[in-house]
Parts: sequence; structure tokens; C-alpha cells
Amino acid sequence: MVAVRRTYTVNAARGRDWWAITVDELPGVFSQARRLDQVEAMARDAISLLLEIPSGAFDLSLRQTLSPDTERIVNAAKEARAEAIAHQHVASERSRAAARTLAAQGLAQRDIGRLLDLSHQRVAQLLESTPPK
Repeated sequence: MVAVRRTYTVNAARGRDWWAITVDELPGVFSQARRLDQVEAMARDAISLLLEIPSGAFDLSLRQTLSPDTERIVNAAKEARAEAIAHQHVASERSRAAARTLAAQGLAQRDIGRLLDLSHQRVAQLLESTPPK
């Protein structure tokens, strides 16, 4: 028989200077952490102390709660970063196609780099790479 690991839902809500930590399945568990990267360790300690079990004997599902304004700002930043990555992929593909076209016309890598505002090393990478499928 395989033992199923219990998963606890940990909520971290930002206060003035601290992240306040609660656990949905254990109403009496409270803790706090100065930084978000400390929340898991603090929650594990609190749960293991309350239940008297090893801190590695269970899994955690972490949720951060932010104010609506802060949540909007964070989401906008993530969306902008995702768009920038998508645009970078397009730019790379177009640069690869342009570099190959120019190389097929007999231009030197340094000339291709100058035309595309890229280093000749980047042009070499583009010419050697295979396009994504």
C-alpha cells in the first residue's frame, strides 16, 4: 500500500513589513516571514510542530495574496515580459532569415552584422543555428 502525502494550502498575505502565513486545513497555524522566499520554510516548521511530524512529510501549495492594485501591476509586468519574449523570438527568426539571405548573396559575416546591427559573432550563430519548428 502506498501512503499518500498530505498537501497543505499555505496562504501568504503581505502586511506592512511581513508576510502573514495561514494554512487552510489547519486553522490554528499562524506564522510570518520577512520575505516571500522564507514562507515555505516557516509554514513547514509551524505545521510540523503542530502535528509533530517531520517537516518533509507533507507537501505545500503556496498562494500569495496581494492588494488588487499590486496584483494588477504584477500581472502587467508578467504580461509585458511574455510579450517581450515573444517579440524576441520573432526578431531572432527574422534576423536568421535575413542573415541567411545576405550570406547566400555572398556577403561577409561582418557586413551582414553591420547591416543588421548585430555583431559578426551573432551573425555566425544565426547562420549555424537551425530554425525552430
